[in-house]
Amino acid sequence: MMIRNYYDKTKAFSPFYLLWAVIIGLNIFPVNVQAAEKVVVDRIVAVVNDQIITLYDLNETLQPYTENIRALGYPPEKERETIYKLRTDLLNKLIDQKIADQQIKKNNIKVSTAEIDKTIERIKESRSYTDEDFRAGLAQQGLTMEEYRKNLQQQLLRSKLVNLEVRSKIVITGADVEKYYNAHREKYAGETKYHLWNLYIRFSRFADLPEKQSVLAEMEAVLARLKQGQSFESLVAETSNSPGRFKGSDLGLFRLDELSPELQKSIKNMKAGEFSPILNIAQGYQIVYIQKIMVAEPKAISEVKSEIEDILFNEAVDNRYNAWVSELRKQSHIKIIK
Repeated sequence: MMIRNYYDKTKAFSPFYLLWAVIIGLNIFPVNVQAAEKVVVDRIVAVVNDQIITLYDLNETLQPYTENIRALGYPPEKERETIYKLRTDLLNKLIDQKIADQQIKKNNIKVSTAEIDKTIERIKESRSYTDEDFRAGLAQQGLTMEEYRKNLQQQLLRSKLVNLEVRSKIVITGADVEKYYNAHREKYAGETKYHLWNLYIRFSRFADLPEKQSVLAEMEAVLARLKQGQSFESLVAETSNSPGRFKGSDLGLFRLDELSPELQKSIKNMKAGEFSPILNIAQGYQIVYIQKIMVAEPKAISEVKSEIEDILFNEAVDNRYNAWVSELRKQSHIKIIK
């Protein structure tokens, strides 16, 4: 997770990176697209079967993350610890990439020029980019089209490898879907929405205590009128013709999870036709009213079958991929030179 977070933050040209990663269905082998000055490779940091990973390879991959970490302003000790941990994680990722590339060669997996062209065209089309827009974005990263195509080729090769070794061996059955559906019935229960109205008074930005007390007293008077039986809607209508600070509005429909934690707590046990006590808001007070509670029909398993299959398939890909890579590492000769 650390690697993905830092990697994403360093992608100034992220729409391209994210899009083609989504299109090919793979985001597990980050490719360093940052242009860097060539430096002298001073030593080997890892051996993976008959291939090596150099300190230059590692530093080039680490560089954008390091710059981002240093910009966070950590204390020196924490900064060193964070970079060291990231360096270890990235070295392991480079080892996994070497193993994957060796498996690509072993399985004679190829990517044609036409496939690369088609993928680039899909990226441009999905973002409404012209060829000039696309090349300009690459140039901002110090990349030529040729360099980008090479990076993309590697991603497509690795995607094909994962499809061959992992995805093609996953089968999601009807029983799997039913089991997930039954275990997550609350997720597919009818969606509940609350039609909310409110009455509120805001005090001025630099209000002193007397003004705040005055606003609270005014809200208490409004609350008393509601308790005496005056309808919430009539009070809201009254505010539309009033020049004063007392206001009201029809807020609309909301799911509970779309509301602030404070408001959720206030209304979750309320019924339609009920109003809340006086609630604190930024720069004032409000009373919230539930005009209506709308509950949709639960979703049948047939309606969510495809959604559940996607969830289960992605979970299975992650699990099987990790197990597959772990097994390949056991079968490989790996030596890390610190």
